[in-house]
Parts: sequence; C-alpha cells; structure tokens
Amino acid sequence: MENSMNKVMLSGFAGADTELKTVAGNKKLAKVNFAVNESFRNGGGQEVKKTSWFTLTFWNEMAELASEKIKKGTNFSIEGRLNNGTYEAKDGTKRYVTNIIVNEIEFIN
Repeated sequence: MENSMNKVMLSGFAGADTELKTVAGNKKLAKVNFAVNESFRNGGGQEVKKTSWFTLTFWNEMAELASEKIKKGTNFSIEGRLNNGTYEAKDGTKRYVTNIIVNEIEFIN
C-alpha cells in the first residue's frame, strides 16, 4: 500500500472570537472560523480577490491557547489535518462538514 499524508498549512485571520467548550470527560474543544485571502489574475488579466473560509478545531491544551489568544482579526498560521464528518440538521437532513484539526499554531505580528 502506498504511503499517504493528510496535512494542511494555512495563514490567515480569525473571523470571530474562538468558542471554547468542555466536552466528554473534561476534554477542551475550541472552534473558530478562519479566513484565507488570495488574489490572482483571471484569463482576461483582471485581478480577482477571493476569501476562503475554514473551520479550525483545537483540542485540550491547544484549545485553551486558542481561546486565550485568538480573537476576531487575529493573524496566525496553522498546520493540521483535514477531518470529514456528518451530522443531522434540525430539519432532519444529513449534512457533510470538513474542518481542520490544528496541530501547530504560529501567531503573526
């Protein structure tokens, strides 16, 4: 079997303050929306600016650090892995989500 890797590296800004929760067995869980801005020239030579949004997930000590340091507008970089999941929405439909489980964080001044 071929070796594979699930690794994501992003740099951007927090779209809101971090939300911290305590879940099963006193584990800490924090989530924050993360904006990554990019610009490029399209086929017609016009500059296009685009913002992509991601949900970052932090666990335990990393969750506590994120909760203390990440407020709306905070500029930082992360390294982590993609995580796919499903949940049932209030209307009963099945929803699919992809978030990023953060392993490392670096704050940018």
